[in-house]
Amino acid sequence: MVKTPKESLTTITDIVLPGESNPLNNLFGGELLARMDRACSIAAQRHSRRIVVTASVNHVAFNKAVPVGSVITIEAKVSRAFKSSMEIYVDVWIEDIESQERTKANEGIYTFVAVDTTGMPVQVPKVLPETDLEKERFEGALRRKQLSLILSGKMDPKDATELKALFGN
Repeated sequence: MVKTPKESLTTITDIVLPGESNPLNNLFGGELLARMDRACSIAAQRHSRRIVVTASVNHVAFNKAVPVGSVITIEAKVSRAFKSSMEIYVDVWIEDIESQERTKANEGIYTFVAVDTTGMPVQVPKVLPETDLEKERFEGALRRKQLSLILSGKMDPKDATELKALFGN
């Protein structure tokens, strides 16, 4: 079975309240990470139709502070699926109340694994990207996975074919 990224699209819109802020009156980074994790979890469940667990947070960029009172929208969708794992790309947007213009504030890349009721990994559907951005994220996912495996000691750098291709080796 093959699914498109849009089939897993998860959108969560919420407002930042004072109790979720740091001393600078911006959203706590940990609170944002939790919201991003929930959105990614739902996207992974929609793709796999299974129980999913967070395997890793591969990348998070806190590019812009999110002030108290901001309306934020978190959009997550599966960018690539491997055997039982899925890479989920998540974008965080801040909405201007008056103009309703959205500005990208943050982004992240999470990895989830689909499991059965005993916690054992199960196979997930492949991903067929459609848009240019989905294709770009799909292509980069294998390089990101290989880099992660090298850094964790689970892959020998000489076996990282996608990474070697970047450097012409």
